[in-house]
Amino acid sequence: MDDDQKQQPESLLPYEKWIDQALRQVVAQAIAYVGDHGLPGGHHFYLTFRTSYPGVEIPARLKAQYPQEMTIVLQHQFWDLGFDQENDTIRVGLSFGGVPSKLAIPLAAVVEFADPSIRYGLRFQPEEAQPEDAAPVDSDTEQTTPMAAAEDQKQTEVGQVVSLDAFRRRSPQ
Repeated sequence: MDDDQKQQPESLLPYEKWIDQALRQVVAQAIAYVGDHGLPGGHHFYLTFRTSYPGVEIPARLKAQYPQEMTIVLQHQFWDLGFDQENDTIRVGLSFGGVPSKLAIPLAAVVEFADPSIRYGLRFQPEEAQPEDAAPVDSDTEQTTPMAAAEDQKQTEVGQVVSLDAFRRRSPQ
């Protein structure tokens, strides 16, 4: 195969952005479903988000403890879980050190979502906050399992995103 056949042409359409938006909606739908119906079977969620993202509402002591990112587990003790479609925000009540707290997490602040009971996970390139009149920034996304994510985390530096090509099925040559 020569180099022309190996290189994929650059797209003028923002597919990576569209994929990112679609996969974030998977997170929103999972949260909304569990908010309405509860967690079925052994399902539970790990949700990692940027605490410094505009619109994130968490107690000041948690913000001080986790100034960049925080992971919450939605399994046994949470309440008022839901997805506010109008504001594109996840809302949930959790206790931290026995102190009940309500959190509001914009969907754009989410960087990882996992349901380890079925070894399913999504990892997102963090979205940059934009002024309302600014054009959105393209972002890359990656779909992987928590097991693969842990392996990738060992092999890649913080903040680096691996291309989706690493997870695509290859046709026999």
